[in-house]
Amino acid sequence: MKPEIQQKFSSYPLAAQKQLEEVRRLIFAVAEENALGAVEETLKWGEASYLVKGGSAIRIDWKPKDPDVIKVYFHCQTSLIETFREIYRQEFDYQGKRAIVIPLNASAESGPLKHCLQLALKYHSLKHLPLLGV
Repeated sequence: MKPEIQQKFSSYPLAAQKQLEEVRRLIFAVAEENALGAVEETLKWGEASYLVKGGSAIRIDWKPKDPDVIKVYFHCQTSLIETFREIYRQEFDYQGKRAIVIPLNASAESGPLKHCLQLALKYHSLKHLPLLGV
């Protein structure tokens, strides 16, 4: 983990740190399992951001105004959240067209979250397909 990401995560409560680290691990695992190449890890707008070639950026963060959740952010001009809402109506809460909301006490290792991350990391090869080919 890059020092700036580690520093950012370490400034959060322990439960938020653990949840963010789980989602981060899942992003890297999905990229590796799907042979998507190197994951670029940076801070964008003060949030941890992850991107692979041919994918859409994924950002993750915790905010003090919503202390019981982390959010997984997706580019709002993609069809990602719209697709997630269609196929995973009950599995997640959403914030507009931007984010999946994950409670700190929920498992970040769920199949639906892994699938959503996979769709984002492969977005540019799927965006022309209805429901991203699901």
